[in-house]
Amino acid sequence: MSKIAFLGLGNMGLGMATNLVQHGHIVTGFDPSPAASEKAAARGILATESVIDAARNAEVIITMLPSGKHVIDVYTELVTAAEKPALFLDCSTIDVADARKAANLATGAGHHAVDAPVSGGTGAADGGTLTFMVGGASEAIDQAAPFLDVMGARIVRCGQSGSGQAAKICNNMILGISMIAVSEAFALGAELGLTDQALFDVSSTASGQCWSLTTNCPVPGPVPTSPANRDYSGGFASALMLKDLRLAQAAAASNGVDTALGKRAMELYEQFVAQDGPGRDFSAIVTAIRARTLTTETTTA
Repeated sequence: MSKIAFLGLGNMGLGMATNLVQHGHIVTGFDPSPAASEKAAARGILATESVIDAARNAEVIITMLPSGKHVIDVYTELVTAAEKPALFLDCSTIDVADARKAANLATGAGHHAVDAPVSGGTGAADGGTLTFMVGGASEAIDQAAPFLDVMGARIVRCGQSGSGQAAKICNNMILGISMIAVSEAFALGAELGLTDQALFDVSSTASGQCWSLTTNCPVPGPVPTSPANRDYSGGFASALMLKDLRLAQAAAASNGVDTALGKRAMELYEQFVAQDGPGRDFSAIVTAIRARTLTTETTTA
């Protein structure tokens, strides 16, 4: 049993912290949202009024925060206040450079640091089946592993500090590009007289097979569990996909890598989020692609 501080108790953090409680750990938490704190308290998490209060006497400090600035601000506040040596375990999705800066703040003050962004969404967070992409010193990852095992089903060691973030943004660039490709294929197939089911039956067992098609299919029907069957509610929000694509483009620009498709995917998600709101699953971009098809037909008719 360990004393854990969990900072950031939103949709993902709440499920992750709950699993730690259910496995016998003492979890104190902080979130600026009173509603989030209330939900956390109902699940056995000791809600506090500040990050300092949450981290007091904690052996492990887990962060699940919106941006690199938030993580760095919290680390700056806690590295001198936390008991040494604490394990700083960041599960946020942030810029690689920010992840390395945060790790240096922690290790420079005598703590251990690991970046471990997640894949799997809220369902996996609740069910304890997340995948963690982990960066940090080997001994620090060894210390983090028992806690990651409680919150997830798979741990991938990616390298030194920042490597977990690098793997996450590269993976999600693939995901964003592939969802657009799948959505465009459904739009084109419909115009050519194919039903969505017919295209799915072919591509799901042929060379076009991918996760965006077979698990998170963007059209209703072929995959009953996909968000498309719930009017694109739940799942991985379009705003979060846009955030990750922007992180990927920032990393590409700073490292001189040409990622033309990643850049175009980011632009398309920027347009989609601006016109349709950030909350729908990222597969809802198919609705914008199909709408543009209809607009083009009307214009050329």
